[in-house]
Amino acid sequence: MEPTLLKPAYLDYLRRHGRAPKTVFAFADAQGITESEFYRHYASFAVIDREAWVDFGREARAQASQEPAWQGYGAREKLLAFYYTLLEILKNNRSFVLLTLGRSQKRQPALIPKVLSKFEDEFKEFVQELLQEGRATGEVASRPFLQDGYGRIFLRQLQFILLYFVRDESANFERTDAAVEKAVTLSFDLVGRNTFDSALDFGRFLLQKRA
Repeated sequence: MEPTLLKPAYLDYLRRHGRAPKTVFAFADAQGITESEFYRHYASFAVIDREAWVDFGREARAQASQEPAWQGYGAREKLLAFYYTLLEILKNNRSFVLLTLGRSQKRQPALIPKVLSKFEDEFKEFVQELLQEGRATGEVASRPFLQDGYGRIFLRQLQFILLYFVRDESANFERTDAAVEKAVTLSFDLVGRNTFDSALDFGRFLLQKRA
């Protein structure tokens, strides 16, 4: 069996059974391959879970960037487009999302599952690109020392949105869509020029006058 077919077969199993296969042997046998052949490509089912989340993120970025208006978007609009595209992908894979995120939240609701580790790494790189674009256009304020922490703001935002989606029971997950809009607006209010920057500018002005 081609390695590219193992992942879809595993995800299909999750959808149909509501759980991961009990053993690698049973899953491999059902696919007509040996257990050792499975291990040539994946060390465990958890590895496939992590890769699937990475695939979702990459697919969302690729689809969003193909929108005709993408090049004219600012950083805020690009992040919104990414989130809305990602949510459509997650809606089509909700069973997988609930299995990989929902169970961990029942056991340890305060912790973010390790299954998101690689997905979050690539998301952080994407956000850094958006923040760099935003600083160039003035959409994001340049604040030495403080701006190093911007990435954490957006990472917490991502985690909030994903866990909100897991718990959302509204029709077509409309409440999650609304939560995305409000969360993104808040984050860009925080990193954009605001009262804090006006206060800093005023403080610099007073110091210059004294000098």
